[in-house]
Amino acid sequence: MSNRRYDALDNIFAGLDEMLRTSVAARAVASRDNPAEGHEDQSLTDAERRHAAGLMRVNHAGEVMAQALYRGQGLTARLESVRESMEDAAREEEDHLAWCEARLAELGSTPSALNPLWYAGALAMGAAAGAIGDRWSLGFVAETEDQVVRHLESHMGRLPRGDRRSRAIVAAMRDDEARHADHAREAGGADLPGPVRGAMSVLSKIMTRAAYRI
Repeated sequence: MSNRRYDALDNIFAGLDEMLRTSVAARAVASRDNPAEGHEDQSLTDAERRHAAGLMRVNHAGEVMAQALYRGQGLTARLESVRESMEDAAREEEDHLAWCEARLAELGSTPSALNPLWYAGALAMGAAAGAIGDRWSLGFVAETEDQVVRHLESHMGRLPRGDRRSRAIVAAMRDDEARHADHAREAGGADLPGPVRGAMSVLSKIMTRAAYRI
């Protein structure tokens, strides 16, 4: 068996392991301290806790998709530097997964039951973007992160005022995502056509509405 085939099999098994760990087992491990540490919630009503949990479930689902996007793009990237950049970003996104999982547990809730679906779809999109070319793949990252930043900023306004721990997590995630977008552009990411950006926005809204409830 050729080395190329071994590499392909390794990538397939690594992708399956990542999918199970990220979207099903929900056992992300953070390499950085949780931003919520040192913050104490004010009194939250049951309704506020449910609402905060719904928003954090959406954020967690978004991080599941981010992991899949970076994994898919890393598999098909042509340049080693781009592949390494995708892997570095994926590791940082795992911190977000762990933070969101911890907060959901604190709120007495769980991640979205649809996470395997989000992961599979995002993996396919990421692999397709990487196969088209590194400039477009990086542009896809930049646009995705731009939309995520706007989404997280909207959550800052929608989270209950007393939910200081969720707010701290969302703020840290927003800053990381903005940096990822900047890095992708600096690495040569191309501006995506308007229809593509619009389609991405529509898919994001579908995921957001479903993950909030399921």
